[in-house]
Amino acid sequence: MKAAIYSQKTDLDTFLYLSKFISELAKRNIEAVLHQNTANDLQFSKDFATFSSKEDLQNQNVDFFFSFGGDGTILNALIFIQDLQIPVIGVNTGRLGFLASFSKEEIFNNIDNIVNGELVLSKRSVIQVFTKNNSIAFPYALNDLSIIRKETTSMITVDTYINDDFLTVFWADGLIVSTPTGSTAYSLSCGGPIIAPTNDNFVLTPIAPHNLNVRPIVIKDDAEIHLKVESRVPQYSLSLDSRLYELNTDEEVWIKKAPFELHLLLPKDINFFDKLRERLLWGKDKRN
Repeated sequence: MKAAIYSQKTDLDTFLYLSKFISELAKRNIEAVLHQNTANDLQFSKDFATFSSKEDLQNQNVDFFFSFGGDGTILNALIFIQDLQIPVIGVNTGRLGFLASFSKEEIFNNIDNIVNGELVLSKRSVIQVFTKNNSIAFPYALNDLSIIRKETTSMITVDTYINDDFLTVFWADGLIVSTPTGSTAYSLSCGGPIIAPTNDNFVLTPIAPHNLNVRPIVIKDDAEIHLKVESRVPQYSLSLDSRLYELNTDEEVWIKKAPFELHLLLPKDINFFDKLRERLLWGKDKRN
């Protein structure tokens, strides 16, 4: 059995912590396969197998993917896993952590549960983006796609079509298209609704719209979304999770649900609604 180890942190505490975790895996005859940058930056022994691409994970026959960091680290894990369906275990060494379900301490008590298949598998939908020029190197996002104004204080307009039917023109700083997973991220901060990850939806949330009667809208994720951007400058920004691209305003965007999902392993005793109450402090009286 093999487990991929991925982290974006390069400090001494991370090295000591990962060394301890890898030792626990070895006790269970699980071979650690380290991300190439993690191995190099933290100066792990060259005896470890490494990966730097989807093909490496596939060739190594990795069974599990451990992500150490915050939710952003899990978002970047999609680049390596893509359609391989390798289960991801998120260990939260960051801050909020909606996706990373285990704390640094809890994961040690759950290694056997993971190996024995005693966790819950949560399948998360992924966004896929198309342009006529195929100008986006990795056209997938787990959380969201954002169209954002670039190098101007003026708003942009985004003509929006759903399955070739005209929806509206969003006159705003931008537009977010999010998955249910991404509904608790950027979309939420812009007034979008929270959607449970088991729902098959996209959310379209305008960013600071000029017309206050323009509100977020929820649609089925089997729809194709078509966006046309107009701006006072010749370019706009497009972000996919944490990756930023610059497109010309004459470059239109089509958005669909990707033909694969990301698989997350979650503890049985904590569900999505437990996380909402904990992370968003629901039911807590903050007046004292």
